[in-house]
Amino acid sequence: MEEKKKGFFARLAAGLSKTRENIVSGMDSIFSGFSSIDEDFYEELEETMIMGDMGIQTTMEVIANLKEKVKAQHIKDPSECRQVLIDTIREKMDLGENAYEFENQKSVVLVIGVNGVGKTTSIGKLADQLKAQKKRVILAAADTFRAAAIEQLAEWARRAGVELIAQKEGSDPAAVIYDAISAAKSRDADVLICDTAGRLHNKKNLMEELKKINRIIDKEYPEAYRETLVVLDGATGQNALAQARQFMEAANITGIILTKLDGTAKGGIAVAIQSELGIPVKYVGVGEKIDDLQKFHSADFVNALFQREPEETT
Repeated sequence: MEEKKKGFFARLAAGLSKTRENIVSGMDSIFSGFSSIDEDFYEELEETMIMGDMGIQTTMEVIANLKEKVKAQHIKDPSECRQVLIDTIREKMDLGENAYEFENQKSVVLVIGVNGVGKTTSIGKLADQLKAQKKRVILAAADTFRAAAIEQLAEWARRAGVELIAQKEGSDPAAVIYDAISAAKSRDADVLICDTAGRLHNKKNLMEELKKINRIIDKEYPEAYRETLVVLDGATGQNALAQARQFMEAANITGIILTKLDGTAKGGIAVAIQSELGIPVKYVGVGEKIDDLQKFHSADFVNALFQREPEETT
């Protein structure tokens, strides 16, 4: 298991290479280029972090925290600020233990996100992981707006070796969820994962649809543990943060799946999302392979970003 973790850490570090070039190399040139710690030094760091999609609010808080620590520890050399900054970013991202309680009891996982962020792919990969844990998984194709979404989910169900409940294109998504709950109960499924439509440009309709789906789950399967994950495309930077805020208006988001971190220079958005929204990033995607969706650990993310060794797990 430790080897598998190190293998994913290496992929995470490789996937964050563009982000590292964008943020960390800029920071390192500041740490080595300044001879004293002054306002210009802090401003340069601030600008590098904001340009790296760490978010204005998060950046300001991290810099303010850094200033306090520099003063308290009587740090004079800019190069000594590097480790202090790394620790500060880690603290900002640490929301405590990321709970994966849905794995341990009968549960319904609602997955939401706009089209094109990797939502259906993430569902397939998550189903595969749960199946590997000997869980009985059922997928519900409630994104009935696009025929391609149903077909794509059917293909992932086949690859993961799990059951799929689907109706034809244009069906009522809530009716699909109703059927899926009936199937989950009768077949004693451990986890029911529901794909949903992602049409933020028609926000009112989307919100009503999500509320209707939630009402069906509450009524038909009240004993099920509930998990609502929003899928965000890490490559879209600040736009991902805006999408998350909009979905928070429509649903009680319990976690975030951050996809496409490989190949983007905007991986710093993970810091902003976890810090500003207070919602844990629970999974991160750094590739197309079925095992490239992994549980997210903020310490490993920061270590990979700054090319430090992964933390030992106990």
